[in-house]
Amino acid sequence: MADDGFAVFYASSYRRLLGQLFAVTGDLAEAENVLQEAYARAFARWSRVRGYDRPEAWVRRVAINLAAMADRSLRRRARALLRLGPPPLVPELSPEAIDLHDALRALPLGQRQVIVLHHLVGLPVEEIAGELRLAPGTVKSRLARGRAAMAGTLQPDQSEVT
Repeated sequence: MADDGFAVFYASSYRRLLGQLFAVTGDLAEAENVLQEAYARAFARWSRVRGYDRPEAWVRRVAINLAAMADRSLRRRARALLRLGPPPLVPELSPEAIDLHDALRALPLGQRQVIVLHHLVGLPVEEIAGELRLAPGTVKSRLARGRAAMAGTLQPDQSEVT
């Protein structure tokens, strides 16, 4: 597929625009992210953008707008976190909790979801089925398979029992 000059435009303008956006954002990674998104948008509209007097200005404008949106979003999140205050202290995990986590992580996602919702959250099968949009039989099947898979990994070591 011919790109109708997009590759040449990209190669000839990238370094210049990246330098400009780095100056705007103060963060090279953020400048690269917004510039790549702006180029992706330009490519999707290239049949129109290439006809502009200054396609580079269009890409720059889009990237600057994206950077401003990201900055506003970051500031909103920071304000929200400040309002919430520091997170509560999280107690250290017991060896049993770590073993449970490891056993759950080894399960396929579907089994892990139903095990957590049923055994840790305490939801009945019918409610899990509704929440996950599954048939109750599917929930029961996943529970049985998940329990069976976890049984071997969570059993105490018999050699330690006296």
